[in-house]
Amino acid sequence: MPTKPDTRKTADLPPKGDAAETLVEVEDLQVHFALRGGMIKRTAGAVKAVDGVSFSLRKGEVLGLVGESGSGKTTLGRTLLGLAKATGGSIQYRGRDLAKLKESELRPLRRSLQMVFQDPHASLNPAMDIATAVGHPLQVHGLAKNAEERRAKVAETLERVGLSPAELFMDKYPSDLSGGQKQRAVMARAIIAGPELLVADEPISMLDMSVRAKILQLFLDLKNDLDLTYVYVTHDLASAKFFCDRIAIMYLGRIVEIGTAEEIFANPRHPYTKALLGAIPDPDPHRAAVPRELPRGEVPDAALPPLGCSFHPRCPVAVAGCGWEARDLGALLERHWMAAGEDARLAESALFGHPQELTTAGLRSVALTPGKNATAVDLVELLERVREKTSDDPFWRGVTGIKGAAGKAHVTFAEGSDPRLKIVADATRADRPLQVACHLVD
Repeated sequence: MPTKPDTRKTADLPPKGDAAETLVEVEDLQVHFALRGGMIKRTAGAVKAVDGVSFSLRKGEVLGLVGESGSGKTTLGRTLLGLAKATGGSIQYRGRDLAKLKESELRPLRRSLQMVFQDPHASLNPAMDIATAVGHPLQVHGLAKNAEERRAKVAETLERVGLSPAELFMDKYPSDLSGGQKQRAVMARAIIAGPELLVADEPISMLDMSVRAKILQLFLDLKNDLDLTYVYVTHDLASAKFFCDRIAIMYLGRIVEIGTAEEIFANPRHPYTKALLGAIPDPDPHRAAVPRELPRGEVPDAALPPLGCSFHPRCPVAVAGCGWEARDLGALLERHWMAAGEDARLAESALFGHPQELTTAGLRSVALTPGKNATAVDLVELLERVREKTSDDPFWRGVTGIKGAAGKAHVTFAEGSDPRLKIVADATRADRPLQVACHLVD
């Protein structure tokens, strides 16, 4: 193990195997979880954890899946290995569609497809010593003739991941190890059967800062020594820059931007990618006061995603065609009342007879019912006053009309659409072109 991290990009290291060979091809992958409610457990919609994801993964490549909590990156990583069931699309691996295989058909492939989980403390059985835990895959797949051969293979693998001398660790239990040592043991268990693809789900997020760089360097060393291919799931763009060849930015079950790590960092195109990059802490004290355009609000509910572009309610540069709807008006009014104060909120919210009309999902137009002592004219005048005070909010770009008719205030929105990934014309890598799903990048 080197004492210092190797700061070279993985693309600069000598590749093993055929780097141009496509190992995994994912096409329109969907993973939906049914929601059930009521005493008789009727299905009431679905959470679209992964919603139409497509990408290819070359042999020897490191692909990063980056996004906030709730973006679907962990579910995507688990589905690639058959740990979560796909509800649509395909995962082509070595001529077989993993999304269509039964568990009994997937079991022989487990030797080639492995995962390192986020929590090393929960990944190891506390009642099982390290030699038994790490050697278990050999027993499951029949890769060792006897206990002596299995123990020798375990010792060799522990040495490879930096648990040296191995004899000091083999008879210990997980409680005897530090967090970094546990993660090394988990990595040893993942590679002992000779896998080809390894999905690493936030493998350093629960480790001390002092050992994170060492674990990432170990991943790189194993990649080059064993000709591994990685899918690296993380919310940390800084570690993705160091570790990944390509990066896929995920938001609410979709990939919104995918390209080489170099291009993603040098020239991000999607507003969400720019926001994530802006959130990376800057150690330079002279740049600490630089304003950062972080997205407002939180990731929306995946069971009721926004119309059109799912990022538009949080996007500072959204346009008319991004997919505005009635509940966006409710969110705007909440922001307005937060700035105006409690007295203004109480007085103005009383003008609305049915506040739930401002929270209904999927409405391209809304007819607002006046309150008991209000009229449609009162509502129209209020909305116009709010528009004047918040004229710089992107929401108003999507409003096509506000008028009173038939005793209600009618608000209509521009027709929106859901942008799909498109190749950026001026991308720097023709073999791995930058793709972005945004109306502003066409």
